[in-house]
Amino acid sequence: MKEPVRVAITGAAGQISYSLLFRIASGQMLGRDQPLILQLLEIEPAMEALSGVVMELDDCAFDLVKDIVATDDPNEAFESVDYAMLVGSRPRGPGMERKDLLEANAQIFSDQGKALDSRASSQVKVLVVGNPANTNCLIAQRNAPHLDPRQFTAMTRLDHNRAKSLLSKKLSVHVSEVSGLSIWGNHSSTQYPDVSHASVRGNSISDLIEQTWLESEFIPRVQQRGAEIISARGLSSAASAANAAIEHMKSWVQGTEEQIVSMGVYSDGSYGVEPGLIYSFPCTCAGGNWEIVKGLEVNSFSQGRMDQTEAELIEERDAVSHLLPD
Repeated sequence: MKEPVRVAITGAAGQISYSLLFRIASGQMLGRDQPLILQLLEIEPAMEALSGVVMELDDCAFDLVKDIVATDDPNEAFESVDYAMLVGSRPRGPGMERKDLLEANAQIFSDQGKALDSRASSQVKVLVVGNPANTNCLIAQRNAPHLDPRQFTAMTRLDHNRAKSLLSKKLSVHVSEVSGLSIWGNHSSTQYPDVSHASVRGNSISDLIEQTWLESEFIPRVQQRGAEIISARGLSSAASAANAAIEHMKSWVQGTEEQIVSMGVYSDGSYGVEPGLIYSFPCTCAGGNWEIVKGLEVNSFSQGRMDQTEAELIEERDAVSHLLPD
């Protein structure tokens, strides 16, 4: 049996985590031969709810779970962790402007970044799920100067999956037959789901679907899918977000076998994106590392959409710049 690895999950009593924890504990993320120590973080008012979640985890009697730590202290939650999934974030309240939301989360993610920097394994892999995910990830990363910026990622796998699902229904094929699409930019309504390099059964999707449908229906529906789900069920996406988080981390750890996935990662200037932003790119993963897919041709339509979502990320960064370390 392998040595246990430590997995930290924040917002551990929340909706997404409730869909996430039991799948991680059963080995669906890191493998069914990988023992785990779960280190669960919540705010103090939610600790009683978290104790109930821990009871349920105990009652599942998972073979892989060797210990569970439940705490409201980030330093304890991130002690020696190998994987950190930052799910919890401050939701947007009545009357809050986007800048107010960014500032409220800046304090949370700056504290978590500092705790990761001082407590986590030097090789920790960090996934930010809590929205606004890209900028929350940037805040955490900037507050962890001793960790490689490449160790911080934001989740756009949910958008990637949503795009695959919509395309598969449009073309009456299974989702597994859709490949090569990518999400560029921010996990927000400016994101750009790009099919210009995607294919189905070796056929270019751009040749199979009219551009007017892509522009008028496909792109807006991917961008607004979260709101569509809230309207339908009265609650935000939880199970699908948890599934995407598991797939993101599994791809990062186990590799993608050259399949393109979408990940919010630290920009190195590829495709003209400002270095240092956490921007979603098409990526492949191997050997526990991610790489941005290079050399894709970008047409003028795509460039305009990519620039728009980059501008929003720059605006978000600048709105909290006074809270970011140099």
